[in-house]
Amino acid sequence: MNVGEHLVDTALVPDGRRLRLIRNGTDFAILLDDNELMSTDLSASEGVLASAVCAELGSRDPVHMLIGGYGMGYTLRSALRVLGSTAEVTVAEIVPKIVAWAKGPMARITDGCLDDPRVQLVQQDVALLIASAEQGYDCILLDVDNGPEGLTRRANDWLYSREGVAAARSALKEGGILGIWSATHDDRFAGALARSGFAVTVIESDRGEAPCPTGPNEPHVIIMAVKRE
Repeated sequence: MNVGEHLVDTALVPDGRRLRLIRNGTDFAILLDDNELMSTDLSASEGVLASAVCAELGSRDPVHMLIGGYGMGYTLRSALRVLGSTAEVTVAEIVPKIVAWAKGPMARITDGCLDDPRVQLVQQDVALLIASAEQGYDCILLDVDNGPEGLTRRANDWLYSREGVAAARSALKEGGILGIWSATHDDRFAGALARSGFAVTVIESDRGEAPCPTGPNEPHVIIMAVKRE
């Protein structure tokens, strides 16, 4: 670890890989082995995932949203700020300690969002919720990996496969939206979505950090796919 960082806690994802919660002053980061999955100082784009999708939904009411992965809650809190009182937000988080961290050492950041009456938190694989739904959601937001591949756990590869995309399309209502956060562009996956009956928009988002003087600061990417009939 770098100077000033200390280990708060560890957790295991279902396939046995290790997560670490690291703190540096008031900032936190969650690492998968040696890969940084998320951090409080690089969080702007997670909020854009929710705000962009909600803007595309427009005046639809009520809205039933499925969020895959709580993470640090930036996507959830962004959604709650703009959704109406009749909205339902189901958050699927498969790692119990992620929720324990949200309610414990990161409670100040969480700001009570998990106690919002519009939120239903389930300890379940988001893939199972998608596969079992039939036109059940107005939007599905996925922020469970660093992009459309199963980084966090290999089983997540299904979400980005032809079968997973087809299941997501079936799980969405007419005109529903699938939104996916990615650390980088993925033209291959965007093309696969377009061929699977989605109208695809790719949005670049600021990473939420000061420009780095020693190297490039590539934007994060929101892949927004609207279900076509």
